[in-house]
Amino acid sequence: MGFFDFLTEEIAIDLGTANTLVIHNDKVVVDSPSIVARDRITGKIIAAGKEAAMMQGKTHENIKTIRPLKDGVIADFDASEQMLTRFIKEIPALKKKIFTPALRMVICIPSGITEVEMRAVKESAERVNGKEVYLIHEPMAAAIGIGVDIMQPKGNMIVDIGGGTTEIAVIALGGIVCDKSVKIAGDVFTNDIVYYMRTQHNLYVGERTAEKIKIQIGAATEDLEVPPEDMSVQGRDLLTGKPKQVEISYREIAKALDKSILRIEDAVMETLSQTPPELAADIYNTGVYLAGGGSMLRGLDKRLSQKTELPVYIAEDPLRAVVRGTGITLKNIGKFKSVLIK
Repeated sequence: MGFFDFLTEEIAIDLGTANTLVIHNDKVVVDSPSIVARDRITGKIIAAGKEAAMMQGKTHENIKTIRPLKDGVIADFDASEQMLTRFIKEIPALKKKIFTPALRMVICIPSGITEVEMRAVKESAERVNGKEVYLIHEPMAAAIGIGVDIMQPKGNMIVDIGGGTTEIAVIALGGIVCDKSVKIAGDVFTNDIVYYMRTQHNLYVGERTAEKIKIQIGAATEDLEVPPEDMSVQGRDLLTGKPKQVEISYREIAKALDKSILRIEDAVMETLSQTPPELAADIYNTGVYLAGGGSMLRGLDKRLSQKTELPVYIAEDPLRAVVRGTGITLKNIGKFKSVLIK
Protein backbone atom coordinates (compact mmCIF):
# COMPACT_ATOMS: atom_id res chain seq x y z
CA MET A 1 0.00 0.00 0.00
CA GLY A 2 1.64 3.20 -1.17
CA PHE A 3 1.32 6.73 0.08
CA PHE A 4 -1.14 7.45 -2.72
CA ASP A 5 -3.59 4.84 -1.47
CA PHE A 6 -4.37 7.17 1.42
CA LEU A 7 -5.47 9.74 -1.11
CA THR A 8 -7.66 7.28 -3.02
CA GLU A 9 -11.34 7.06 -2.26
CA GLU A 10 -13.50 4.18 -3.37
CA ILE A 11 -16.98 4.69 -4.79
CA ALA A 12 -19.53 2.42 -6.42
CA ILE A 13 -21.92 3.93 -8.94
CA ASP A 14 -25.17 2.69 -10.41
CA LEU A 15 -25.53 5.07 -13.32
CA GLY A 16 -29.14 4.47 -14.23
CA THR A 17 -31.48 5.91 -16.84
CA ALA A 18 -33.91 7.06 -14.15
CA ASN A 19 -31.81 7.28 -10.97
CA THR A 20 -28.14 7.45 -10.11
CA LEU A 21 -26.95 5.96 -6.84
CA VAL A 22 -23.50 6.24 -5.31
CA ILE A 23 -22.06 4.20 -2.45
CA HIS A 24 -19.12 5.45 -0.40
CA ASN A 25 -17.89 3.68 2.77
CA ASP A 26 -20.76 1.16 2.58
CA LYS A 27 -23.39 3.89 2.65
CA VAL A 28 -25.64 5.11 -0.14
CA VAL A 29 -24.55 8.75 -0.19
CA VAL A 30 -26.27 9.84 -3.41
CA ASP A 31 -29.69 8.71 -4.58
CA SER A 32 -30.92 11.16 -7.17
CA PRO A 33 -32.89 11.24 -10.40
CA SER A 34 -30.56 11.13 -13.44
CA ILE A 35 -31.54 14.51 -14.77
CA VAL A 36 -29.88 17.88 -15.22
CA ALA A 37 -31.14 21.36 -16.04
CA ARG A 38 -29.07 23.41 -18.44
CA ASP A 39 -29.16 27.13 -19.11
CA ARG A 40 -29.51 27.40 -22.87
CA ILE A 41 -27.77 30.76 -23.12
CA THR A 42 -24.62 30.04 -21.10
CA GLY A 43 -24.67 26.28 -21.61
CA LYS A 44 -24.04 25.83 -17.87
CA ILE A 45 -25.68 23.11 -15.81
CA ILE A 46 -27.75 24.95 -13.20
CA ALA A 47 -29.21 21.99 -11.34
CA ALA A 48 -28.86 18.23 -11.13
CA GLY A 49 -30.76 15.42 -9.47
CA LYS A 50 -33.83 16.16 -7.35
CA GLU A 51 -33.68 19.90 -7.95
CA ALA A 52 -33.63 19.41 -11.72
CA ALA A 53 -36.42 16.81 -11.49
CA MET A 54 -38.67 19.40 -9.86
CA MET A 55 -38.19 21.58 -12.94
CA GLN A 56 -39.11 18.85 -15.41
CA GLY A 57 -41.99 19.93 -17.63
CA LYS A 58 -42.11 23.34 -15.96
CA THR A 59 -39.29 25.20 -17.68
CA HIS A 60 -39.27 28.25 -19.93
CA GLU A 61 -37.29 28.39 -23.14
CA ASN A 62 -33.97 29.37 -21.56
CA ILE A 63 -33.84 26.32 -19.33
CA LYS A 64 -33.85 22.79 -20.65
CA THR A 65 -34.07 19.63 -18.58
CA ILE A 66 -32.03 16.77 -19.98
CA ARG A 67 -31.88 13.14 -19.07
CA PRO A 68 -28.31 12.30 -20.08
CA LEU A 69 -28.93 8.54 -20.22
CA LYS A 70 -31.27 6.77 -22.57
CA ASP A 71 -31.91 3.02 -22.49
CA GLY A 72 -29.22 2.62 -19.85
CA VAL A 73 -26.59 4.22 -22.09
CA ILE A 74 -25.00 7.67 -22.11
CA ALA A 75 -26.81 9.72 -24.74
CA ASP A 76 -25.50 13.15 -23.79
CA PHE A 77 -21.83 12.85 -22.97
CA ASP A 78 -21.29 16.36 -21.64
CA ALA A 79 -24.40 16.42 -19.45
CA SER A 80 -23.72 13.00 -17.94
CA GLU A 81 -20.18 14.03 -17.05
CA GLN A 82 -21.31 17.22 -15.36
CA MET A 83 -24.04 15.31 -13.55
CA LEU A 84 -21.51 12.76 -12.26
CA THR A 85 -19.16 15.54 -11.17
CA ARG A 86 -21.96 17.20 -9.22
CA PHE A 87 -23.02 13.97 -7.56
CA ILE A 88 -19.45 13.12 -6.56
CA LYS A 89 -19.01 16.60 -5.09
CA GLU A 90 -22.13 15.99 -3.01
CA ILE A 91 -20.55 13.05 -1.17
CA PRO A 92 -20.24 14.35 2.41
CA ALA A 93 -16.81 12.79 3.12
CA LEU A 94 -15.29 14.22 -0.07
CA LYS A 95 -16.66 17.72 0.52
CA LYS A 96 -14.22 18.30 3.35
CA LYS A 97 -11.14 17.49 1.28
CA ILE A 98 -9.06 20.28 -0.17
CA PHE A 99 -7.99 18.26 -3.20
CA THR A 100 -10.33 16.08 -5.20
CA PRO A 101 -9.03 12.63 -4.32
CA ALA A 102 -8.20 10.02 -6.93
CA LEU A 103 -11.13 7.63 -7.20
CA ARG A 104 -11.30 3.88 -7.50
CA MET A 105 -14.69 3.18 -9.04
CA VAL A 106 -16.92 0.31 -9.93
CA ILE A 107 -19.72 1.33 -12.28
CA CYS A 108 -22.48 -0.93 -13.47
CA ILE A 109 -23.54 -1.09 -17.11
CA PRO A 110 -26.35 -2.83 -19.01
CA SER A 111 -25.45 -6.28 -20.33
CA GLY A 112 -26.50 -5.41 -23.87
CA ILE A 113 -24.04 -2.51 -24.13
CA THR A 114 -21.60 -2.12 -27.04
CA GLU A 115 -17.84 -1.59 -26.82
CA VAL A 116 -18.21 2.05 -27.86
CA GLU A 117 -20.84 2.70 -25.20
CA MET A 118 -18.64 0.98 -22.64
CA ARG A 119 -15.78 3.28 -23.53
CA ALA A 120 -18.06 6.30 -23.13
CA VAL A 121 -18.82 5.28 -19.55
CA LYS A 122 -15.13 4.70 -18.77
CA GLU A 123 -14.06 8.03 -20.26
CA SER A 124 -16.72 9.88 -18.30
CA ALA A 125 -15.46 8.24 -15.13
CA GLU A 126 -11.83 9.04 -15.89
CA ARG A 127 -12.68 12.71 -16.43
CA VAL A 128 -14.19 12.97 -12.98
CA ASN A 129 -10.86 11.78 -11.56
CA GLY A 130 -11.39 8.03 -11.76
CA LYS A 131 -7.91 6.55 -11.63
CA GLU A 132 -8.99 2.91 -11.50
CA VAL A 133 -12.28 2.23 -13.20
CA TYR A 134 -13.98 -1.15 -13.24
CA LEU A 135 -17.26 -1.98 -14.91
CA ILE A 136 -19.74 -4.67 -13.94
CA HIS A 137 -22.81 -5.94 -15.79
CA GLU A 138 -26.08 -4.92 -14.20
CA PRO A 139 -27.69 -8.35 -13.74
CA MET A 140 -24.47 -9.55 -12.11
CA ALA A 141 -24.46 -6.60 -9.70
CA ALA A 142 -28.16 -7.20 -8.99
CA ALA A 143 -27.51 -10.87 -8.19
CA ILE A 144 -24.71 -9.97 -5.79
CA GLY A 145 -26.87 -7.26 -4.23
CA ILE A 146 -29.76 -9.68 -3.69
CA GLY A 147 -27.37 -12.01 -1.87
CA VAL A 148 -27.02 -14.78 -4.46
CA ASP A 149 -23.68 -16.61 -4.27
CA ILE A 150 -22.75 -16.15 -7.92
CA MET A 151 -19.53 -18.18 -7.76
CA GLN A 152 -21.39 -21.46 -7.13
CA PRO A 153 -21.87 -23.97 -9.96
CA LYS A 154 -25.58 -23.27 -9.71
CA GLY A 155 -27.91 -21.44 -12.05
CA ASN A 156 -29.75 -18.32 -10.93
CA MET A 157 -32.06 -16.21 -12.99
CA ILE A 158 -32.21 -12.46 -12.46
CA VAL A 159 -34.68 -10.05 -14.04
CA ASP A 160 -33.65 -6.45 -13.45
CA ILE A 161 -36.29 -3.96 -14.58
CA GLY A 162 -34.78 -0.49 -14.51
CA GLY A 163 -35.79 2.80 -16.08
CA GLY A 164 -34.37 2.28 -19.56
CA THR A 165 -33.77 -1.43 -19.93
CA THR A 166 -34.89 -4.77 -18.58
CA GLU A 167 -31.93 -7.07 -18.12
CA ILE A 168 -32.57 -10.78 -17.92
CA ALA A 169 -29.69 -13.10 -17.18
CA VAL A 170 -28.90 -16.62 -16.08
CA ILE A 171 -25.80 -16.59 -13.91
CA ALA A 172 -23.56 -19.47 -12.85
CA LEU A 173 -19.91 -19.83 -11.80
CA GLY A 174 -19.41 -16.07 -11.68
CA GLY A 175 -20.42 -15.52 -15.29
CA ILE A 176 -23.45 -14.75 -17.42
CA VAL A 177 -24.50 -17.88 -19.29
CA CYS A 178 -27.32 -16.38 -21.31
CA ASP A 179 -28.83 -12.95 -21.22
CA LYS A 180 -31.24 -10.68 -22.93
CA SER A 181 -31.55 -6.93 -22.69
CA VAL A 182 -34.80 -5.34 -23.84
CA LYS A 183 -35.49 -1.64 -24.06
CA ILE A 184 -38.79 -1.96 -22.27
CA ALA A 185 -38.76 -0.80 -18.68
CA GLY A 186 -39.98 1.98 -16.38
CA ASP A 187 -39.75 4.77 -18.98
CA VAL A 188 -41.82 2.81 -21.48
CA PHE A 189 -44.42 2.11 -18.78
CA THR A 190 -44.60 5.86 -18.12
CA ASN A 191 -45.07 6.62 -21.82
CA ASP A 192 -47.75 3.92 -22.07
CA ILE A 193 -49.67 5.75 -19.36
CA VAL A 194 -49.31 9.13 -21.12
CA TYR A 195 -50.62 7.54 -24.33
CA TYR A 196 -53.49 5.79 -22.55
CA MET A 197 -54.63 8.99 -20.85
CA ARG A 198 -54.61 10.81 -24.18
CA THR A 199 -56.47 8.17 -26.17
CA GLN A 200 -58.96 7.00 -23.52
CA HIS A 201 -59.60 10.16 -21.53
CA ASN A 202 -58.59 12.95 -23.92
CA LEU A 203 -56.35 14.11 -21.11
CA TYR A 204 -52.85 15.30 -21.79
CA VAL A 205 -50.59 14.58 -18.80
CA GLY A 206 -46.88 15.21 -18.38
CA GLU A 207 -44.17 12.67 -17.69
CA ARG A 208 -44.01 13.49 -13.99
CA THR A 209 -47.73 12.99 -13.55
CA ALA A 210 -47.63 9.70 -15.47
CA GLU A 211 -44.79 8.55 -13.24
CA LYS A 212 -46.91 9.42 -10.19
CA ILE A 213 -49.82 7.40 -11.58
CA LYS A 214 -47.51 4.44 -12.16
CA ILE A 215 -46.25 4.50 -8.58
CA GLN A 216 -49.62 5.14 -6.94
CA ILE A 217 -51.89 2.79 -8.84
CA GLY A 218 -49.72 1.02 -11.41
CA ALA A 219 -50.43 -2.69 -11.81
CA ALA A 220 -49.39 -5.56 -14.06
CA THR A 221 -52.60 -7.50 -13.70
CA GLU A 222 -56.27 -6.75 -13.11
CA ASP A 223 -56.74 -9.30 -10.34
CA LEU A 224 -54.87 -7.88 -7.38
CA GLU A 225 -55.54 -9.13 -3.88
CA VAL A 226 -55.07 -5.69 -2.32
CA PRO A 227 -56.04 -3.19 -5.01
CA PRO A 228 -54.97 0.46 -4.59
CA GLU A 229 -57.68 3.13 -4.39
CA ASP A 230 -58.72 5.10 -7.45
CA MET A 231 -56.69 8.20 -8.18
CA SER A 232 -57.63 11.69 -9.36
CA VAL A 233 -55.44 12.87 -12.20
CA GLN A 234 -55.18 16.45 -13.41
CA GLY A 235 -54.01 17.48 -16.84
CA ARG A 236 -55.10 19.38 -19.92
CA ASP A 237 -58.23 18.47 -21.80
CA LEU A 238 -57.26 17.88 -25.43
CA LEU A 239 -60.65 18.97 -26.74
CA THR A 240 -61.28 22.20 -24.82
CA GLY A 241 -57.70 23.04 -23.85
CA LYS A 242 -58.89 23.59 -20.26
CA PRO A 243 -57.29 21.94 -17.23
CA LYS A 244 -59.44 19.03 -16.06
CA GLN A 245 -59.48 16.12 -13.65
CA VAL A 246 -60.46 12.46 -14.13
CA GLU A 247 -60.68 9.47 -11.81
CA ILE A 248 -58.79 6.37 -12.89
CA SER A 249 -58.47 2.90 -11.43
CA TYR A 250 -55.56 0.47 -11.33
CA ARG A 251 -57.43 -1.78 -13.82
CA GLU A 252 -57.06 0.88 -16.49
CA ILE A 253 -53.34 1.13 -15.87
CA ALA A 254 -53.03 -2.65 -16.05
CA LYS A 255 -54.67 -2.42 -19.49
CA ALA A 256 -52.37 0.42 -20.54
CA LEU A 257 -49.23 -1.51 -19.56
CA ASP A 258 -50.33 -4.92 -20.80
CA LYS A 259 -48.50 -4.89 -24.16
CA SER A 260 -45.19 -3.80 -22.65
CA ILE A 261 -45.37 -6.40 -19.90
CA LEU A 262 -46.13 -9.06 -22.50
CA ARG A 263 -42.86 -8.18 -24.19
CA ILE A 264 -40.96 -8.53 -20.92
CA GLU A 265 -42.66 -11.90 -20.40
CA ASP A 266 -41.60 -12.99 -23.88
CA ALA A 267 -38.00 -11.98 -23.21
CA VAL A 268 -37.99 -13.98 -19.97
CA MET A 269 -39.41 -17.01 -21.80
CA GLU A 270 -36.84 -16.64 -24.56
CA THR A 271 -33.98 -16.52 -22.05
CA LEU A 272 -35.36 -19.61 -20.32
CA SER A 273 -35.51 -21.42 -23.66
CA GLN A 274 -31.80 -20.71 -24.24
CA THR A 275 -30.76 -21.94 -20.79
CA PRO A 276 -28.67 -25.15 -20.74
CA PRO A 277 -30.67 -28.05 -19.24
CA GLU A 278 -28.57 -28.45 -16.07
CA LEU A 279 -29.02 -24.78 -15.22
CA ALA A 280 -32.72 -24.94 -16.10
CA ALA A 281 -33.01 -27.67 -13.49
CA ASP A 282 -31.42 -25.34 -10.91
CA ILE A 283 -33.76 -22.48 -11.84
CA TYR A 284 -36.73 -24.79 -11.40
CA ASN A 285 -35.63 -25.13 -7.79
CA THR A 286 -34.36 -21.61 -7.07
CA GLY A 287 -36.93 -19.61 -9.05
CA VAL A 288 -36.57 -16.16 -10.56
CA TYR A 289 -35.32 -13.03 -8.75
CA LEU A 290 -36.68 -9.59 -9.60
CA ALA A 291 -34.75 -6.38 -9.00
CA GLY A 292 -34.91 -2.76 -10.14
CA GLY A 293 -37.65 -0.19 -9.64
CA GLY A 294 -39.90 -1.80 -12.25
CA SER A 295 -40.21 -4.93 -10.15
CA MET A 296 -42.27 -2.92 -7.66
CA LEU A 297 -45.16 -2.80 -10.10
CA ARG A 298 -48.09 -4.41 -8.29
CA GLY A 299 -48.81 -7.98 -9.35
CA LEU A 300 -45.83 -8.27 -11.69
CA ASP A 301 -44.26 -11.07 -9.67
CA LYS A 302 -47.54 -12.97 -9.71
CA ARG A 303 -47.96 -12.49 -13.44
CA LEU A 304 -44.42 -13.66 -14.25
CA SER A 305 -44.89 -16.60 -11.93
CA GLN A 306 -48.05 -17.67 -13.79
CA LYS A 307 -46.30 -17.32 -17.12
CA THR A 308 -43.11 -19.19 -16.22
CA GLU A 309 -44.68 -21.57 -13.68
CA LEU A 310 -41.73 -20.79 -11.43
CA PRO A 311 -41.55 -19.10 -8.04
CA VAL A 312 -40.74 -15.39 -8.42
CA TYR A 313 -39.10 -13.38 -5.63
CA ILE A 314 -38.72 -9.61 -5.39
CA ALA A 315 -35.46 -8.32 -3.88
CA GLU A 316 -36.02 -6.66 -0.51
CA ASP A 317 -34.94 -3.18 -1.60
CA PRO A 318 -35.22 -3.59 -5.38
CA LEU A 319 -34.22 -0.01 -6.22
CA ARG A 320 -30.89 -0.45 -4.46
CA ALA A 321 -30.08 -4.08 -5.27
CA VAL A 322 -27.81 -3.13 -8.16
CA VAL A 323 -25.86 -0.43 -6.34
CA ARG A 324 -25.55 -2.65 -3.28
CA GLY A 325 -24.06 -5.40 -5.43
CA THR A 326 -21.72 -2.89 -7.06
CA GLY A 327 -20.61 -1.79 -3.58
CA ILE A 328 -19.92 -5.37 -2.49
CA THR A 329 -17.68 -5.99 -5.53
CA LEU A 330 -15.85 -2.74 -4.79
CA LYS A 331 -14.95 -4.00 -1.32
CA ASN A 332 -13.87 -7.40 -2.60
CA ILE A 333 -12.24 -6.53 -5.91
CA GLY A 334 -9.87 -9.50 -5.55
CA LYS A 335 -12.68 -11.99 -5.07
CA PHE A 336 -14.79 -10.65 -7.93
CA LYS A 337 -11.90 -10.07 -10.38
CA SER A 338 -13.48 -12.45 -12.90
CA VAL A 339 -16.77 -10.53 -12.86
CA LEU A 340 -15.33 -7.06 -13.37
CA ILE A 341 -14.39 -5.55 -16.70
CA LYS A 342 -11.23 -3.48 -16.53
